[in-house]
Amino acid sequence: MKIAVLPGDGIGTEIVAEAVKVLGALDLKFEMETALVGGAAYEAYGHPLPEATLKLAKAADAVLFGAVGDWKYDKLERSLRPEQAILGLRKNLGLFANFRPAICYEQLVDASSLKPELVAGLDILIIRELTGDIYFGQPRGRRIATDGHFPGTEEAFDTMRYSRPEIERIAHVAFQAARKRSKRVTSVDKANVLETFQFWKDVVTEVGEQYPDVQLDHMYVDNAAMQLVRAPKKFDVVVTGNIFGDILSDEAAMLTGSIGMLPSASLNSSNQGLYEPSHGSAPDIAGKGIANPLATILSAAMMLRFSLKQPEAAQRIEVAVQSVLTQGLRTADIFSPGATRVNTQEMGAAVVKAL
Repeated sequence: MKIAVLPGDGIGTEIVAEAVKVLGALDLKFEMETALVGGAAYEAYGHPLPEATLKLAKAADAVLFGAVGDWKYDKLERSLRPEQAILGLRKNLGLFANFRPAICYEQLVDASSLKPELVAGLDILIIRELTGDIYFGQPRGRRIATDGHFPGTEEAFDTMRYSRPEIERIAHVAFQAARKRSKRVTSVDKANVLETFQFWKDVVTEVGEQYPDVQLDHMYVDNAAMQLVRAPKKFDVVVTGNIFGDILSDEAAMLTGSIGMLPSASLNSSNQGLYEPSHGSAPDIAGKGIANPLATILSAAMMLRFSLKQPEAAQRIEVAVQSVLTQGLRTADIFSPGATRVNTQEMGAAVVKAL
């Protein structure tokens, strides 16, 4: 089982190190190879996704990814910014399906910003289409406007677009996932305004007819954002496009107590995947040893389950994480009175011990 380990920038190196320790505590044999990505790769090679890193990722069964980005790179041209590395990996590996589970563990109910009765028992799976939509649509750029409200002035533009096959394949992923859960899918769109998402709604509805055992509902994205904080347990599987999924999954993360608890998996059609925490590189706390490694450790568990076909090992890690939380160990982001505050390495070591 070959794993490409790409720690990235900021706290990425710290949290990935703990996930690697956890993987090393399992009675499994892994071939792990580490490479630079993001700002670290730009510093060394002049590009956030060097050819050698991309080659390694393509050859691996799975990619364990930390986080990329730093404010000091914001003045670079867009093609050289660290964030282009993750977009490049998604595109080159064909990682079209992003799984973001939002689970509020019993031990962290009080850490959520919502009332306990709203989040206790919460278990949502957000499935985000990852390689289309306005993030990848062409044409895009800047130009002098020839029409609109202010012709002759500078404007910027991006293109939102989806093809039928793109929508069909992510819809199938959502319905198949729902069959293993509570058999409910909510498709989130903006069909009342955007032609792209009227098309999305039509295609998802057609695919849904192939899954008569799964209940399908449609919801506008603004209403979905409201319902996530009003009655989040109404949701089971949520499927949506790239930009809406980006925003809603981060909102859902806060229901769980901290985005530091939210893992993610991005898969292609052959179940090769990239696994990363849903949070960013947090350069403001990098090097302080206070980052929460649990999202990355749980991402490693998802890697074992989806790409490496080791569900028992995945469950062992997930149980170990819950055991550590039951012990009252907390990093700063999930700390509450009465708990025991630990740093990044101590939390990783506790999970290894629990294993």
